[in-house]
Amino acid sequence: MSRVAVTYSDHIAHVRLSRADKRNAMDIEMMEAIVAAGHEVAASDARAVVLSGDGAAFCAGLDISSFAAMAQMDMDATVMARTHGDTNLFQEVAMIWRKVPVPVIAALHGAVYGAGFQLALGADIRIAAPDTSLAVMEMKWGLIPDMGGMVLLPRLTRSDVIRKLTYTAAPVSAEQALAWGLVTEIADDPVQAAQDLAAEIAGKSPSAIRTAKALITSGETLDEAALLLEESRVQIDLIGKPDQMEVIAAQMQGRAPVFK
Repeated sequence: MSRVAVTYSDHIAHVRLSRADKRNAMDIEMMEAIVAAGHEVAASDARAVVLSGDGAAFCAGLDISSFAAMAQMDMDATVMARTHGDTNLFQEVAMIWRKVPVPVIAALHGAVYGAGFQLALGADIRIAAPDTSLAVMEMKWGLIPDMGGMVLLPRLTRSDVIRKLTYTAAPVSAEQALAWGLVTEIADDPVQAAQDLAAEIAGKSPSAIRTAKALITSGETLDEAALLLEESRVQIDLIGKPDQMEVIAAQMQGRAPVFK
């Protein structure tokens, strides 16, 4: 049975973790399916992505029953090898969504623990249901978060918050996560809220949206002078091009833009 489902509608890709009987807990097969879904979406004409989980939880973390199988793996080959550019498979589960060139909106509910939390961190935006519980759960098992969490968390919240979450493995509520910048907003129906936001984004200039995501991502690593130059460079690539001209025409004519 497929562990991840991908559907498309109105230029929006909906990626669903579909292992509801296991609260979408991840085993190796599911990790591979998540990464494959990211590559598929990145190669599509989707203008936005909604990432959600079926059943009672977004993702409850690693599948405990897979621990024994993982323990039999060659750790050097599995963990240390850079199998996906600058990441291993575990890290790519989260980092692939940073590489997808269009905005990714994670709709969270129920348990968002460990691997599931780090997956959610890879999204551009996180919308959580009021009942969402989030945790850096790895310390519970004597481990550290190693699926991109230490790259992604510092971009969202303070060092002392990261330390408390990591050292204790204690779950936090959606409201606390919002206060700490770990989620973007809270909604009673996060999937619908994510779909509405995705539809709004999909109605904007596709080239400008892709450029904006790339520029914001660059802003997390480039120095000030390089980023100012990059702003100017990418703007030139947009001015006067078909997407921008369609935006202007639609604004002048009081209609929704139609992009080719």
